[in-house]
Amino acid sequence: MTEPANPPVPLEDQLCFAIYSAGIAIQRAYKPLLDELGLTYPQYLVLNVLWRRDAQTVGAVAQQLALESSTLTPILKRLAAAGLVQRTSDPTNGRQVIIALTDEGKALRSRAGCLGDALLEASGKTPSVLARLNGEINQLRAAVYDHIGGWSVSDTPADQA
Repeated sequence: MTEPANPPVPLEDQLCFAIYSAGIAIQRAYKPLLDELGLTYPQYLVLNVLWRRDAQTVGAVAQQLALESSTLTPILKRLAAAGLVQRTSDPTNGRQVIIALTDEGKALRSRAGCLGDALLEASGKTPSVLARLNGEINQLRAAVYDHIGGWSVSDTPADQA
């Protein structure tokens, strides 16, 4: 049997795998802290969006997390069942659902601030090194989305404005 003309690039040489597996490693570093908070990483991301700006539509939250609303809905239902968010119909558009933090969800913010410290400790990097890396990865993500015509953090859905 002959070797293919273009053998696959080993995973350790693929940027996409490095980013993917780094994300998994970071989530594992966060897991003990998230377990103490009673959260999964996706739930933490949703709360983080709401801690920055409370009372947003499901579509606005999904946009910021680069998720489909259908993927986000089960996460929101679990957060609501845990008493961290409340879901209400938008009074101006009954087809849209507004997600808002409860008092308990707001109070969790101060306890969740330690995740960045966990990454600093686990990585052994300085805040400036991680900030630079974050900026470079954000630029890469934006360039890829610009190229494929997809999601971008600079997009502002009409219901978010």
